[in-house]
Amino acid sequence: MRNRNASSGARDTRLPALDLLVGFEAAARHLSFTKAGEELFLTQSAVSRQMKELEDQLGVELFQRRHRALSLTDAGKQFYASAAQVLTTMRAATDRLRTQAGKKSLSVTTTHSFAALWLIPRLAGFTQSHPTVDVRITADTRVQDLDRDGLDIAIRHGPAALAGTNAIRLMGERVFPVCSPKLLADKSRPLREPKDLRHHTLLQYDDPDGRHPWLHWKTWLEVERIADLRPSGTLSFSGYEQIIPAAVAGHGVALGRSPLVKDLLASGDLIMPFKSSADPARAYYAIVARNAAARAEVSEFVAWLKHEAAKR
Repeated sequence: MRNRNASSGARDTRLPALDLLVGFEAAARHLSFTKAGEELFLTQSAVSRQMKELEDQLGVELFQRRHRALSLTDAGKQFYASAAQVLTTMRAATDRLRTQAGKKSLSVTTTHSFAALWLIPRLAGFTQSHPTVDVRITADTRVQDLDRDGLDIAIRHGPAALAGTNAIRLMGERVFPVCSPKLLADKSRPLREPKDLRHHTLLQYDDPDGRHPWLHWKTWLEVERIADLRPSGTLSFSGYEQIIPAAVAGHGVALGRSPLVKDLLASGDLIMPFKSSADPARAYYAIVARNAAARAEVSEFVAWLKHEAAKR
């Protein structure tokens, strides 16, 4: 007997797995497997494999893959519009069900570096004291519209002039060189003052658009009045959260950001080889969505953020 689904006119009604849809929506939104992986805490290759599996299941190409570039095909654009709408609906329905079951949901958006280096290492302190609150973190470089995207709180970084009147200041930021203590063991390459950086590899943030000048060694060297200094080498990274582990491993000297490397300085994994006068006059702010401001769990999370930020 023939299987009816194998007949020539049968329509395959199977849906792709949810994790494939989530991965596709993130990759299509960022147009980057690497950034999608950072958001979903997966490797770039894992996201790439997921997208190949999804394309095989659907029988169409969703992405055009070029050297260091990714774009959606016409089929990919159509599928992205539907997938994004479905996932938004599912997330809203999930939040409602959790609320009805006594579990409160709280969504927070911030940058990859702040999430990885500051927020996530401390988050257990909030969740343990608020076991009925389900915190969902979205790491993204875009400035998202909280009300439109269904988010409760944003933690943003920038100058006071751009923070907005309703922003809640959490903490300021200083930028200064940091490195592993391992680098000081080599007496042939001293690191006692800024000009000694010529003996070392500088870990550089790759910022082709120049959107983050305060994280560039070029800017710091100009402030220190040694703009003509030439290091022994440079290593470039696409994300700040990649630079700090490289510094801990002893691969070179990084520009530390005061709140993000605080724990590593306290533990001794990183040190400040000398003092720096550079101050970018930027800070971290919490912004609360208008429709979330009255919820108790939102105000409690902001209060927790302020308490953690105030710790020395």
